[in-house]
Amino acid sequence: MKKRPYILSIAGLDPSAGAGLTSDIKTFEAHGLYGLSVCTAVTVQNDIDFKSSHWIPVGIILDQIETLFERFNINVVKIGIVENWNILLLILDKLHKLKTSIKIVLDPILKASAGFDFHTQETLEYFEKALKLCYIITPNYDEIKILFPEKTVEETIIYILEKTNIYLKGGHRKDKKGWDELYYSKLVQINIEPKADKIYNKHGSGCVLSSSLASNLAMQIELEAAARNAKYYTEAFLNSDDGLLGTHKKA
Repeated sequence: MKKRPYILSIAGLDPSAGAGLTSDIKTFEAHGLYGLSVCTAVTVQNDIDFKSSHWIPVGIILDQIETLFERFNINVVKIGIVENWNILLLILDKLHKLKTSIKIVLDPILKASAGFDFHTQETLEYFEKALKLCYIITPNYDEIKILFPEKTVEETIIYILEKTNIYLKGGHRKDKKGWDELYYSKLVQINIEPKADKIYNKHGSGCVLSSSLASNLAMQIELEAAARNAKYYTEAFLNSDDGLLGTHKKA
């Protein structure tokens, strides 16, 4: 039997399994990968209500990471919620020390779908340093507007592109809703059009997109093809039923 590649999610635990670690693991499995996980937070939530987040101490997070790298060959890591950008930078530094060639997909989650805010009133200095250590980030339109609030969306894209690649999710767009955009190599822009005429919103859909993208990269698929695959895997997930918790099917 062919050995499945390993892939790591560093994210929070969602008891409803619609987002975070458990969602990532289901996505990894659907892509034929073996998913590993490091917990950054235990959340109190379901698919419609986010009540609180209880953060794991950074030392424990780093110990979890190191222990996994002692045992498993990990080439791609997906990162979800972290307590603040300083801790994100510590995590990224650790990953690059453990493996210099690591590819990191960062989903810069700023707000839970139920309205809970992360990363309020903190310096962007750490975030700017963190960007340089990521392979790609996957913000949605609401998130990219507030990452650098003094800049326009266009200015923010140009600024981030100096540091890393961007997959901009289009589900929150007012115009061309559902059209995603991939920016890479500092100058290439690819528009990724939706195929479905209608979709059903899902809790954790952003986690699914970023973990699907990470899965494709772990399978050594080139970035542009990986982005398209992730887009259409996520569409299939969104339309797997009409409820808020979707079904993962083999990619």
